[in-house]
Amino acid sequence: MKPGKILLVGFGPGDAAHMSLRARQAIAEADVVIGYSTYIKLVQDLLDGKQVIRKGMTEEIDRCVEAWEHARQGRTVALVSSGDIGIYGMAGPTFEVLFQAGWTPDSGIHVEVIPGSTALSACAALVGAPLTHDFCAISLSDLLTPWPVIARRLEAAGRGDFVIALYNPKSGRRTRHIVEAQQILLRHRSPQTPVAIVKSAYRRAQNIQLVTLAEMADCDIGMLTTVLIGNGSSFVRHGLMVTPRGYTHKYQDLAGPAKAGEQPGRSLTLGLDGWQAGVRRFLNDNPACSLNHAARHFDVPVGAVLSAISQATAGDEAGGFAAAAGPGEPLRLLEAARHWGPVRLVVRSPAGAVSELLARDVVFTRRGDWLNIENAHFHLHVDGSRIERIWLVQHRDRLRAAWLVDAGGEPVFNLSLVRRDGRFDPEAERHFQRAWQSLVNPEPKETASHA
Repeated sequence: MKPGKILLVGFGPGDAAHMSLRARQAIAEADVVIGYSTYIKLVQDLLDGKQVIRKGMTEEIDRCVEAWEHARQGRTVALVSSGDIGIYGMAGPTFEVLFQAGWTPDSGIHVEVIPGSTALSACAALVGAPLTHDFCAISLSDLLTPWPVIARRLEAAGRGDFVIALYNPKSGRRTRHIVEAQQILLRHRSPQTPVAIVKSAYRRAQNIQLVTLAEMADCDIGMLTTVLIGNGSSFVRHGLMVTPRGYTHKYQDLAGPAKAGEQPGRSLTLGLDGWQAGVRRFLNDNPACSLNHAARHFDVPVGAVLSAISQATAGDEAGGFAAAAGPGEPLRLLEAARHWGPVRLVVRSPAGAVSELLARDVVFTRRGDWLNIENAHFHLHVDGSRIERIWLVQHRDRLRAAWLVDAGGEPVFNLSLVRRDGRFDPEAERHFQRAWQSLVNPEPKETASHA
């Protein structure tokens, strides 16, 4: 008996002009063609003389098992799907079934994945160039993915300013999901963000709507629709949706000479190697700027701003700021802070709540992961396990502070010396500078001597 084959065929949008040569060859080679009934109709003219097995919408695993059984009998099977079979398609479930059955690549049954043009690229081609910069795809179907996971992905994509392709945006039973997605994204995007809604791309029922994020949920959307949501720079002009690649960050008037400080073929001045210098320039140019203001301006955690400040050198100052860091065990530093006199204490919860206290005679203790902050008038508990790094910060004669941040650079809490009549208490200043020196010039660890 000849060895069997499973050909996982993505045939693109569904029209013959956009089907790859290899997809045609694979279907022609097959003895058996298996697929969802709608997909079978799209390639009906290629199926003469073949055994055709049609399956319903929720019978994905059945299709995989059928393919495996026929391949074990020495037959060549084409498991077909529109778009790309590896993107929200049948390739993944097929491999899961094969692995569970004990199949390996050298077990005699050949498996090949044949890519096709997926919905997001087909739809993008019809509306312009919305995917020219970073993008992601998210399915709104919660048949197999819990909604909290989907919501978390939408939140992250919105926060990260990705162009977003929404697959499976709405069905007869799932009507609220597109509304929930819209509400999540409106927390991060302008209501005027362009959105392309494309139904049945390159098929007879093709329909295109160009709308805004504010209008998106009210449009005609179904399971044959892909929704493309622009990022903060996407625009629509002459009926075409475009996301700029970013050339205007480097060049004047798009095709003009490089902007001051930029070089063709080199990273931007705000690239990985240069953006910290950009933070320091910003602080120099904005002498009244706070650390929180700088973090918001660059859309980064405060810890990233402090890291940039700590790299300041003569000739590359940070607007009068200086910062030094130490490891995340806070008790030694906080013991020193007991001598800083009255302090302004700001505690931030992971949910975003902020408590600000003007406190005197604060005592810091630790019990397990919890850091206790208390005096005669209050008692706070902070999750000390979140503290990854301690920063001491100075700014001319205006600021003496300690920032305790988590692994992502987000503040857990901070405390700062209090000025009176425009100056710090000399004794408190002396103790702060002693703590500063312990970070800048730490004492060498003792080493065991051996006779």
